Amino acid sequence: MNTQLPVSTIMTSPVECVGPQEKILVLKHIYEKDRFHRHIPVTENNMLVGMVSLVDYMHAIGDATLDDNEPVYSSKTVADVMSLNPISVDESTSIADVGALLAKGEFSSVILMRDKQVSGIVTTTDLIRFFLKEQD
Repeated sequence: MNTQLPVSTIMTSPVECVGPQEKILVLKHIYEKDRFHRHIPVTENNMLVGMVSLVDYMHAIGDATLDDNEPVYSSKTVADVMSLNPISVDESTSIADVGALLAKGEFSSVILMRDKQVSGIVTTTDLIRFFLKEQD
């Protein structure tokens, strides 16, 4: 098992990012897609400025329904619900090093960067899939 491979070999890419000034309705539509990660990077002028998790989003909408016309979807912006200073690493970082970061349990995804731009994302699920595949 080669855990020294770059994490880019198991990343999800491209990554759908949102801007901080966008309405959270945009988040709703992203989360409604099939097989979407629970974490959405927030970028401004192509620079990483935050992250929205599914938990952040669910807290923001409260008891809103799935109707796009709910007032909360047009009254709150991504900036209102995002977390600042998300964890990011260069996409050449080893799978082992990213695994060690995620194993701390403080977060469940890492944003991958190339030339100061978001290039991908890796979650604990991606790491589990990698290890299971390597055992076969």
